[in-house]
Amino acid sequence: MSDESNQSVRLDRWLLATRMFKTRTLSQQACAGGKVSVNGGRATAHRAVRVGDRVRIQTSRGLRELQVVGLGERRLPAPEAQGLYEDHSPPPTPPAEAPPVTFERDRGSGRPSKRDRRSMRQLRGRG
Repeated sequence: MSDESNQSVRLDRWLLATRMFKTRTLSQQACAGGKVSVNGGRATAHRAVRVGDRVRIQTSRGLRELQVVGLGERRLPAPEAQGLYEDHSPPPTPPAEAPPVTFERDRGSGRPSKRDRRSMRQLRGRG
């Protein structure tokens, strides 16, 4: 955590401290790629983050909307890292339901080949 003399911290360091990214390099790349915004504006890695700022992050797991509650510069243990922000993320969208896949063969076409049997077994989820 930070003391009263530090009123802000670099965005890439804060993202590392909150464990949003595994390394500082990954957090810098996310900022450079436009995946991170602060208070509605695009953010760079060296941007100062202060308590009360709203940080929006597009990750592989979905959209994260966080409000800065505390400042940190080093990677912290997970329980301490969760104390640095309030999570206002929207609930994840449910996965789309895929239509059932069927395997059809012409009647009277004989015994299935080995390739056909493997395909049928894979579609049934046994192989």
